[in-house]
Amino acid sequence: MFADVTGSTRLYETLGDENANRIIGKVIDVMAKITEGYQGYVIKTIGDEIMCRFPSATDCVRAAIDCQEEVSAGIQGETVEVSIKVGLHFGPAILMEDGDVFGDAVNVAARMAGIAKGAQIITTQDTISLLDADLQDMSRQFDRTNVKGKEEEIIVYQVVWEESDDVTRIEINTGDQEEEVKYLTIEFQGNQNRIGSDDHRTFVIGRGVQSDLMCKTRLASRTHATLEFRRGKFILTDQSSNGTFVHTDDGESIFLRRQELMLWGQGNIALGEEVSKEEPASVIRYVCE
Repeated sequence: MFADVTGSTRLYETLGDENANRIIGKVIDVMAKITEGYQGYVIKTIGDEIMCRFPSATDCVRAAIDCQEEVSAGIQGETVEVSIKVGLHFGPAILMEDGDVFGDAVNVAARMAGIAKGAQIITTQDTISLLDADLQDMSRQFDRTNVKGKEEEIIVYQVVWEESDDVTRIEINTGDQEEEVKYLTIEFQGNQNRIGSDDHRTFVIGRGVQSDLMCKTRLASRTHATLEFRRGKFILTDQSSNGTFVHTDDGESIFLRRQELMLWGQGNIALGEEVSKEEPASVIRYVCE
């Protein structure tokens, strides 16, 4: 696994060498401690980057998720927001006496790190196939790429960790600016929100405190789903492990897991479990106007 601080050059330019070096050092320390907690071994640190090895693919990915969550929550004693990117691949490697490693798996992991951007965890299809089921559910195909020395393309996957899948990653296209403004009204436990097609933002639903609509239901994730206006429609995108259930008033029932749905008419949305008439307090009501 390779993990490094994104935008470190800018940190040095804006904060100065001493402050930037202190912050990056704290981030490296956080990642090193998490690595050790998953039976991992820190091979070396190079500036703003850490290189580690793990006994299993699952240990490695869980460590990567913890690193992302800890860093995104903020570095203790610092007010500057920092993000990291992670690339990893599981496979055999040559272990040297000094603890360093070489080989095909290392080259592939380095390539994954090169593809990753801030707040992302990037790996390979081969690695995903070795993970526990819950981690496989958090992954999605991301890209294809060539690696030097390998004839076949590698299928690249992203592990969509709970809190940090970048909700602004999709460019919002609102079409003709002269179109009539459309609205989506959502109501949960007596609280109502009205989202306009001209808002130009992503509306986040989840149990996290930074959500636009906080839903502390039993199976809700921190960042469970998003709403945004694209191609003339309001789009609901599930980003959770447990999925999102939609039941429209015209009788359609849809289950989403890492998928998106164009909303129409009106209906109910439930996070992680079926829409229940017996528990109306756990249901989000939506109306497309």
